[in-house]
Amino acid sequence: MRLIELTDRQEYILEIVKAEGPITGEHIAEKLSLTRATLRPDLAILTMAGFLDARPRVGYYFTGKKGSELLTERVKQIHVNEYQSIPVVVNESASVYDAICTMFLEDVGTLFVVDKESLLVGVLSRKDLLRASIGKQDLESVPVSIIMTRSPNLTVCKKDDLMLEIANKLIEKQIDALPVVREREDKGYEVIGRVTKTNVTKLLVDIANDEWGQTDQY
Repeated sequence: MRLIELTDRQEYILEIVKAEGPITGEHIAEKLSLTRATLRPDLAILTMAGFLDARPRVGYYFTGKKGSELLTERVKQIHVNEYQSIPVVVNESASVYDAICTMFLEDVGTLFVVDKESLLVGVLSRKDLLRASIGKQDLESVPVSIIMTRSPNLTVCKKDDLMLEIANKLIEKQIDALPVVREREDKGYEVIGRVTKTNVTKLLVDIANDEWGQTDQY
């Protein structure tokens, strides 16, 4: 779904369906003195947007929903696996210097720290690395395990979680990213992705720019 301004013809179609629905596409076309083919894109847009719904052998009917309600419904249906990115991880034995280089080269704001079994043990943020860089300590000799945020202070998510819930977590925790994890043989969490503020922004842009289908079955 995307947020759009309806054309005059689309607004008129809505009025017809409100007054006479359920009504077939053929009857709507007759009222507008148009062919069914000409009307098909308008009906597809209104149906995909959620303003209209349709049933086989019955026709189109008005859902009664406003644009804001349709947007809310759409957002509440989007899961993490649809927008997660590839995670960037470092081993817990890596030095702070190596972590800084990795963060710079990968152009990310958060690194996920794993142990020898590739299980999540910590998270490194820009702030963590900046804090460690202040002072005279040798960054090549300091392991990230000393400065990382570790369990039980880690916030994680799973691929089936709703993106809306993750956005709330990012705001509540004031963090830039969450690791997407799956449980592995009751040993811990394996990192399979990441969700960032950029992913949330992309979701909003996609909602605004989604392409409409052109299928009209009724």
